[in-house]
Amino acid sequence: MVKLLLATLVTVAASILLLGCVLVAHVFFAAPAINPTTVEVRVEPGDSLVAVARKLRDQKLILNEKVFSLWARFAGMEKKIHWGLYRFDSTLPATEILDRMVMGKGVFQSITIPEGLTVREIAELLGKMQIADREKFLAQATDPELLVSLGQEKKGLEGYLFPDTYHFTPATPEKDILLAMAERFRKTIQPLLAQPSDRVRLSPHEIVTLASVVEKETGVEAERPLVSAVFHNRLNRQMPLQSDPTVIYGLENFDGNLTRKDLRDPSPYNTYRTTGLPPGPICNPGLSSIHAALHPADVSYLYFVSKNDGTHLFSESLVEHNRAVKTYQPVREPSPPRRKNLARR
Repeated sequence: MVKLLLATLVTVAASILLLGCVLVAHVFFAAPAINPTTVEVRVEPGDSLVAVARKLRDQKLILNEKVFSLWARFAGMEKKIHWGLYRFDSTLPATEILDRMVMGKGVFQSITIPEGLTVREIAELLGKMQIADREKFLAQATDPELLVSLGQEKKGLEGYLFPDTYHFTPATPEKDILLAMAERFRKTIQPLLAQPSDRVRLSPHEIVTLASVVEKETGVEAERPLVSAVFHNRLNRQMPLQSDPTVIYGLENFDGNLTRKDLRDPSPYNTYRTTGLPPGPICNPGLSSIHAALHPADVSYLYFVSKNDGTHLFSESLVEHNRAVKTYQPVREPSPPRRKNLARR
């Protein structure tokens, strides 16, 4: 009887084990679907393993959420699933789905941050592409703890977010996006700022500030060293920079039309009223503008005027500049005498 009982128990145990193996094989190593489809599953921060398994079941990616959860716990992966947006084919076995989520292989969305955007404009772009929440991004950009961690507590992040192509998941925290952009700036630009220069006597922060003005003044690659030279020459002569973009940056509500009243605005960014550089960057400049700020052209220009085709005409004297203004800006409202030596117009 004892031998018979043992034999029965062994048979039952073997049957249960075999059944379990068949079940696991069916659930985790099932054959691909006949009509494969691609579905997306978003794992939110704080989602439990049960919640994740339920989402997978609802999308018909797994057959049994309880077996999936038990397997994940048995494999020690229940707390290793990364949140984010995932895209799966219904042909994938559950083991592959679990591995991808543990590895964090979600859907990354590419976004190119153009040169010359302000922090506020970057926030709007990220919000438009549904990669980040605009208000949360702006709040994080001024968060004291984040600024201290980046060594920017006295400068802020304007100018220090490197324009480039990035890859983020729609669930990437706003703080991580800022950290990624600031780190890209540190790796790309800081080595350039650390190089000594015999011609340029500006601090790294002043270089970034000047580069941001150059960035906003011209989009023509070949002109950037020339624009930089104009501003360097003016700084050396203690002449006001008289840059429209700096004035615009300091206005609280700019409607697209720069007026005489705007040019009298007491903002520290109004380079018509004050000499020297503005207090900080007015946008996030690209590598080309940083390079131009560090290496201005060896010219004596003090003025430039728009030719209305995206390029500018540069002049050394006020007489030449006024002649250029009459040629290219004939309908422009005449400036008052105290502002005749405009850098741009």
